[in-house]
Amino acid sequence: MAVWRKLWCRNLLSVSLLLCVLLLTVDVNARPANMSAVKEKSPAGKDDNEILPPDHLNGVKMEMDGHLNKDFHQEVFLGKEIEEFEEDSEPRRNRKKLIEIFTKVDSNKDKSVSAKEMQRWIMEKTEEHFQEAMVENKNSFRGVDPDANGQVTWDEYRVKFLASKGFNEKEIAEKVKNNEDLKLDEETQEVLESLKDRWFQADNSPNDQLLNEQEFLSFLHPEHSKGMLQYMVKEIVRDLDQDGDKKLTLSEFISLPVGTVENQQAQDIDDDWVRERKKEFEDVIDSDGDGIVTMAELEEYMDPMNEHNALNEAKQMIAVADENQNHNLELDEILKYSEYFTGSKLMDYARNVHEEF
Repeated sequence: MAVWRKLWCRNLLSVSLLLCVLLLTVDVNARPANMSAVKEKSPAGKDDNEILPPDHLNGVKMEMDGHLNKDFHQEVFLGKEIEEFEEDSEPRRNRKKLIEIFTKVDSNKDKSVSAKEMQRWIMEKTEEHFQEAMVENKNSFRGVDPDANGQVTWDEYRVKFLASKGFNEKEIAEKVKNNEDLKLDEETQEVLESLKDRWFQADNSPNDQLLNEQEFLSFLHPEHSKGMLQYMVKEIVRDLDQDGDKKLTLSEFISLPVGTVENQQAQDIDDDWVRERKKEFEDVIDSDGDGIVTMAELEEYMDPMNEHNALNEAKQMIAVADENQNHNLELDEILKYSEYFTGSKLMDYARNVHEEF
């Protein structure tokens, strides 16, 4: 092992010296030849990935892969203002912003927030996420509808998708047109097959394999369509269901992802995974308390526009910070538990609360 390490270090030093020489001699204005033919790209930004269904859906309790949405509380409390509450932002500014939000939630101006007021607020913030998704979808749809005829074929979409992954768009389009083998790697092929299945699910009657703008919205954001929400639930249950009965037991729901625990830190993460999912399963998802979660229960749990869910969520959020146990939320309580509601800690939360309010 010691010999291998010495050789590795020696080789690393040689490579480093070579790189230094190359950097000193290369023309900084030179451009790589035929970049359009290169498959690999730099890490994609939000705009690059906007035609791919996101794993994370704002205002939905569960991710597409079955993981719990850890930002859900902040998303339904802050709405589109969630980006303003960053961990490294100025605490006093965040405190002022949080006080402003409190006054808006407190619709009857009695200086406390009831469950009904919080429910109304949650529904409004969820609607904001919906509107934001619709605006983004309009731009995304424009990008995959090259002839602007208001409909997108599967072939048009997969050409744009592969282009976003670094494939040469003209070459791919020509191969698709001629029905030639695209010669994709196994991982990309699997992603395409999954997307194709999802595409046909989003295609409402008549099933013409063409998606209009509304259908494309359902394709990207299943929470906007009851049929696609059901499809999302079926996919999650299929991934977690170990005995094939199309239901989930507690043991199935809390099963750890594929992988092994290698150290204590990983063990702690796995313990948190089990604890959080067990609590969510027993306290929220399993509505009839029979120890089994059906697809109907999971669909109800994941429906972001379910008013009953919003009321339950409002009660849970209030209970977290309700130190005086009056079933309402006061300003000092929400400031003290700011990290739960906004993801940011506010230092000296009680200082000048009444003056600022």
